Amino acid sequence: MSEQIIRRTGRMVDAQSAMPCVVAAGVYVLLIALAPRLLSDPDTYSHIALGRWILEHHAVPTTDPFSATLRGTHWVAFEWLSQTVFAMAYATAGWTGVVALAAAAIAAAFGLLTRFLLREWQPNAVLIAVLCAVLLTAPHILARPHILALPVMVGWIATLIRAVDTRRSPPWLLLPLMTLWANLHGSFTFGLAMIAPIACDALWRAPHAERLSVVRQWTFFALLAFGAACLNPYGPEAILVTFRTIALGGALTTITEWRSQDFTHIGGFEIVMLAAFGFALYRGVTLPLLRIVMLLGVLHLSLSQVRHADLLGMLAPIFLARPLAEQFATIAANRMETTLRAAWPPVATVLLLIAVTGLASLRNDIAPPTRITPADAIHTIDTTKIGPILNDYDFGGYLDFVGIAPFIDGRSELYGQSYILRYDRALSLQNLPDFLRLLDEYRIQSTLLAPSTPAVGLLDRLPEWKRVYADDIAVVHSRR
Repeated sequence: MSEQIIRRTGRMVDAQSAMPCVVAAGVYVLLIALAPRLLSDPDTYSHIALGRWILEHHAVPTTDPFSATLRGTHWVAFEWLSQTVFAMAYATAGWTGVVALAAAAIAAAFGLLTRFLLREWQPNAVLIAVLCAVLLTAPHILARPHILALPVMVGWIATLIRAVDTRRSPPWLLLPLMTLWANLHGSFTFGLAMIAPIACDALWRAPHAERLSVVRQWTFFALLAFGAACLNPYGPEAILVTFRTIALGGALTTITEWRSQDFTHIGGFEIVMLAAFGFALYRGVTLPLLRIVMLLGVLHLSLSQVRHADLLGMLAPIFLARPLAEQFATIAANRMETTLRAAWPPVATVLLLIAVTGLASLRNDIAPPTRITPADAIHTIDTTKIGPILNDYDFGGYLDFVGIAPFIDGRSELYGQSYILRYDRALSLQNLPDFLRLLDEYRIQSTLLAPSTPAVGLLDRLPEWKRVYADDIAVVHSRR
């Protein structure tokens, strides 16, 4: 009987050791199946264009290289490493390479999350948490720099939280991860900010006699993390980009991903949030004070901006893992069964990913959607003879990609609050006289706008403008 138990335990250990790789492979296959969905954001065009610029010039830009109105203005490509990697993926394997890179990053993030949770919870509880994370993250799974930074964020936060749970000092070997994060995406400032509440949690849990040592360890780690974050082409200025973005204020509401959650119809975010609240009320969940602060912090961010829902999905389970395991024995992992020892799952996963990517390369539908790709409309504009083009916001990325200077694109921190708000109010005809002034002030010779834009109807009626092209994607007007 004892031999049967040992064999059964061994099989359970092998199954659990394979689970992170199985989850990662499953996420990757799903995303490859939904490949065009990952290319539905116009900023993907801009990021690849900037990556190509960096590769061609063997340098990172310090001034805007693209805009028709602000070219030469001081600007930092704070996501330069991600943009370079995406450009290399596109040069190597086209849009399939871009999708495969993004899918691999998100799969790695979910694999890391699964591995961390298995140390604390039973597999069933882990799968439920991962499924909720997928639902919350799904709207923001796009081929953009934040995706490449997602596994770095999970690794950073999970490692620090585990250091607190096991009452260890923060690991110094984690610091290179911050340097990588600071060159991939601007969200590294969130990782720096999270050191404070995590350190306070460590201090709160430490015995009175050890608190001075804890303060020294975490303070020193925070200083080193700040220094590691400054190891980028722009130094400390990269940190200021976050504050410039926050300073946009009301202009952020004109961009869909920066708007607050919409509860006019039920969606995945609301389902997960209500289910979590219901579970907490039904089971009487209690959390340590600092974990409540962390949880409410990411909940606030995810409610205030749609784009931050992935923070709640990926980080909330990490914050809750040890407290829930200590409170509910039914979901707590058996420490003897969570040793991850099998060697074959990573190899099998890599082979599967290669096979799936090879099959994906045979598809002919992996490309950005036509709604952000006004290729036919662009062909009607002689860019060598006309002046600046007033473009729709969603067309700015494509103009960057094809080498045409846009009036505006997705780099909101470059254009600033006044510029963005004026543009939005002018094209929506909230300020009709200012729309006419804008056309003259910037010497606009052509417009490239979506058919639903209110300004299109006005241009049709202005005698000095004529419609030269129109389809379901874009309408082109030219000054007579």
